[in-house]
Amino acid sequence: MGLFDSATFHNLEQGLKGAATRQKTISDNISNVDTPNYKAKSAHFKHTLNEAMQNDKIQAQQTNQQHIPFGGNGSDSIYVSRDTSTMYNHNGNNVDIDKEMTDSAKNQIYYNALTDRLSSKFSSLKTAVRSN
Repeated sequence: MGLFDSATFHNLEQGLKGAATRQKTISDNISNVDTPNYKAKSAHFKHTLNEAMQNDKIQAQQTNQQHIPFGGNGSDSIYVSRDTSTMYNHNGNNVDIDKEMTDSAKNQIYYNALTDRLSSKFSSLKTAVRSN
């Protein structure tokens, strides 16, 4: 097992990938707010945890034979969907700039929280290495 193979690092990495994908889709939506017939995109990645919990697919590391095993392999899927069911503007566009700006701010807060947690994790490792 490597130094960075923990589930925490993996989860933080997947969260950062998801946040980056979400920011890309939000940016695409904002830049196409006036494009005729453009349909807003949405990134989805938090669903993975919910599905894993519902389907009992969360993987756990069993460190002792007396521990109760559970789970299997969860998926790390991130996907982008396009909403074609609505139209906000007369030109066929369905981008709501207020919603996109709000989503961008929420995503930035989420991304900052993940990077702070990752920084904290690296600081802990740095302290552990230096204390030897």
